[in-house]
Amino acid sequence: MTTPIAIGLDLSLTAAGIATPAGLRTTGEKGKIGASLADRRGRISRQTTRILDAVIGEAGVTWSPFPDSGNPPMVVALESPAQHAKTPGQHDRSGLWWRVVHELSAWPDVYVCEVGIAALKKYATGKGNAGKDEVLAAVVRRYSDHQVADNNQADALVLRAMVADHYGAPLAEVPARHREALSSVAWPVLESGVAA
Repeated sequence: MTTPIAIGLDLSLTAAGIATPAGLRTTGEKGKIGASLADRRGRISRQTTRILDAVIGEAGVTWSPFPDSGNPPMVVALESPAQHAKTPGQHDRSGLWWRVVHELSAWPDVYVCEVGIAALKKYATGKGNAGKDEVLAAVVRRYSDHQVADNNQADALVLRAMVADHYGAPLAEVPARHREALSSVAWPVLESGVAA
């Protein structure tokens, strides 16, 4: 099976968690109450750029934007958007989510998939309804070679680990019950002709 570069993104405008082969980071900026549409659009645009720079720039290879350039395949897993969230800024977060999906999907050899929050939690802890702090604690224990600074990075690392595990290069040993979460993801079929 083709082993792609594995990336995990926990998208947010304020604090997006990003997990690449180069490591973990959290990036973003706070919004302002009463911000104009132009301000909100600018914030989404800046955050998209930061995320793309991290994904393409930190993947560990020189990436070409042209087809047939010999790029290795890359699979980026994003946490599914919270469909029923009532928190302020949810509409803007949805805009960021779709913009990142659109921009990444336009790059040759980059495949994007979404992972439901219950699947992320189950892969991390064995329970699909685990709390954020339970996920963080499980991640710190299992991936002790990573310096995990916050919940956002923990979620991103779990997403990256799920990609790596599905394509045959797990970042750590994970119990079989946890790995059941992999079956709920619509994994991309890589163009090498190998079904994922």
